[in-house]
Amino acid sequence: MKNVSGLFVRTVCLVLFSIVVAGCQGAGQQGSDQPSVSKTVPMPSVAKDKKFYIIKDGAEKAVFLKGVNMGATKPGYFPGELAITKQEYLRWFQQIYDMGANTIRVYTTQNPGFYDALYEFNLGKQDPLYFMQGVWVNEDTMSSLMDPYAVDKKLLNDFIADAKNIADVIHGKITLPPKPGFASGAYTKDVSNYMIGWIMGIEWAPAFVANTNTKNAGMSDFTGTYIKTVGASPFEIFLATAGEGLIAYELEKYAVQRPLSFTNWVTTDTITHTNEPLHDEDYVSVDTEKIKATAVFKAGLFASYHVYPYYPDMFSFQAEYVNYIDPAGKKNPYRAYLKDLISRHTMPVMVAEFGIPAARGKAHENAVTGYNQGFTDEITQGKQLVSMLDDIHQEGYIGGLIFSWQDEWFKRTWNTMNFDNPDMRPYWSNAQTCEQQFGLLAFDPGVAPIVILDGQGSEWPQTSKIGTQGTRDLYMLTDEKYVYFMVRDTQQSLEGQRIIIPVNVTTASGSSTYETYRFDAPADFIININGAASKMLVHSYYDSYYYLYGEKLGLIEKHPEYAVKDNSFFNSMMLPVSKSLYLPVDQRQIPFTAYETGLLTNGIADPVSSSYNSLADWFVMGTTLEIRIPWQLLNFRAPSIGQIMDDFYTRSGFYSTQITSIQAGVNSTLAGETIALKDFTLKKWDMPTYHERLKQSYYTVKAKFLSLN
Repeated sequence: MKNVSGLFVRTVCLVLFSIVVAGCQGAGQQGSDQPSVSKTVPMPSVAKDKKFYIIKDGAEKAVFLKGVNMGATKPGYFPGELAITKQEYLRWFQQIYDMGANTIRVYTTQNPGFYDALYEFNLGKQDPLYFMQGVWVNEDTMSSLMDPYAVDKKLLNDFIADAKNIADVIHGKITLPPKPGFASGAYTKDVSNYMIGWIMGIEWAPAFVANTNTKNAGMSDFTGTYIKTVGASPFEIFLATAGEGLIAYELEKYAVQRPLSFTNWVTTDTITHTNEPLHDEDYVSVDTEKIKATAVFKAGLFASYHVYPYYPDMFSFQAEYVNYIDPAGKKNPYRAYLKDLISRHTMPVMVAEFGIPAARGKAHENAVTGYNQGFTDEITQGKQLVSMLDDIHQEGYIGGLIFSWQDEWFKRTWNTMNFDNPDMRPYWSNAQTCEQQFGLLAFDPGVAPIVILDGQGSEWPQTSKIGTQGTRDLYMLTDEKYVYFMVRDTQQSLEGQRIIIPVNVTTASGSSTYETYRFDAPADFIININGAASKMLVHSYYDSYYYLYGEKLGLIEKHPEYAVKDNSFFNSMMLPVSKSLYLPVDQRQIPFTAYETGLLTNGIADPVSSSYNSLADWFVMGTTLEIRIPWQLLNFRAPSIGQIMDDFYTRSGFYSTQITSIQAGVNSTLAGETIALKDFTLKKWDMPTYHERLKQSYYTVKAKFLSLN
């Protein structure tokens, strides 16, 4: 009888809800600048008239959604471990709120601490911190099936089932059992009043979309109670079906509805980018305009896109974008694309992700603006984020959410992922992997800074000295991100001096000579401090870039002498940013492009200094020189366990071997000397230590967010 009576109550509620919504239909069509009373409409927000409204006390208030995307992890953990604590969430929510943000987006079910903390944080606030909830898709299932309708619609059914669980989560009405890689626990806090929109799905792989459409060609349009499609592809019907399942479930069980969107990105937008050189980036579309809300789904649909300024490559080569001059008189392909994209939509549109990583490593470039994926300092990161936010706001989007709130140590980047151990990524911070450093919140290594790169050297203990050459003492320390070197001359200033530090990591390679310098053990790397020409060099036999792109892939010129173990060649350290590209409209070939990542930047790396440069690699003051070198520039694959790259040539690829120490030395002013390399014992760790720091970009974004109030 309980089931029957429960069904009766839900049915009555649905009938009453439909009557109420129909009665409010006229109010929902008022002018967008006039608030409409919606006390009887059970929804916390509504998307309509190309705007987004928060409903409070029955009144609709148009808002610009400004905020951040938040990942599910912190150093030492993979995302599936969901290790962030309630206290950490509370601290972060305060910092995000103080920044002037009004919205957080999460991609999937978080641990109960997220929802508990948000509930507690918002208590008593007149203007709470809202969030948008994502519904993830199992990428392994997606890759294996390549069709959401395959195997009795397994992926579609799983997608809907997960969405329903998340609906129960935000209403505080579910206990999820333990399951590896997924959130679990008791969800008891109802935060549904703060959840203002669903964003279902992920950045869809073009092959998955295309295969779905091919395998299910001729599928009829979908007509649900709340969502329907008009002239839609099978993939768009898949999205509509999943959205219907979620809306119906939340309305039936909780008598509430809220705006709905589906994740999209430039790769699967509806625009033909004729000069895009990569076929995969422009051959299939997901058109959410073909998914329509019915009359009884009053909360409305909105479009959401991930839009970054450096990828796909059409941002550098599509003529109508790269030649566009913005109101400030600058070439602005990002603004041009936003203008084009929003013109294709009748529904409200949001940029759900945009970002710039404040990272040493770089993975892609914008040839027009310099808004690159990496090799960007924190000040520039903030300025570029604000510039993009301005473009988003001024082009009439309903909001822009920065990717991301916190740095993510577990991430990989296409041009560095071959060189590290994927199972050990969360345990160290790879300065070369730009994907790890999109955050406004940094996780800096150590419970406190072990070295402050400012040329003073006062924090170096005497026990860190590993050797002496002439009048120069050499010191070494390490943490979860860098290997540090300090050279201190007991007699004269090092300013303007050329300092050579040979480093020996493996017995499988190395040379005992470099230019006129000689070493008492073969060196794999040379740290060459020489003013503006300062750089790192790698012995050609241990050059991972040359091995991969020269010997294995044949994308750069081959030098047979480099593959000889006993040679005296040291190469510049490079990273690729683009393989060779053919531009269809221009009918020209863009060559394989790389940049010298081994160049060393002079500057102060003390965050409290007014001269702080987050990209600084070295600084000298008087008799003291301090240097920090990212672990990966020394070919470490997993420094927490002393794991380095083994001999590429002998093992035919990138494999690991473990070491317990490395060697280093320093030149003196004596002519004809042989530099002695001394042992430095490596410190290993099980879990990384770190401390949080708000980046310079945080304060720049804060000023902009507050100005948008």
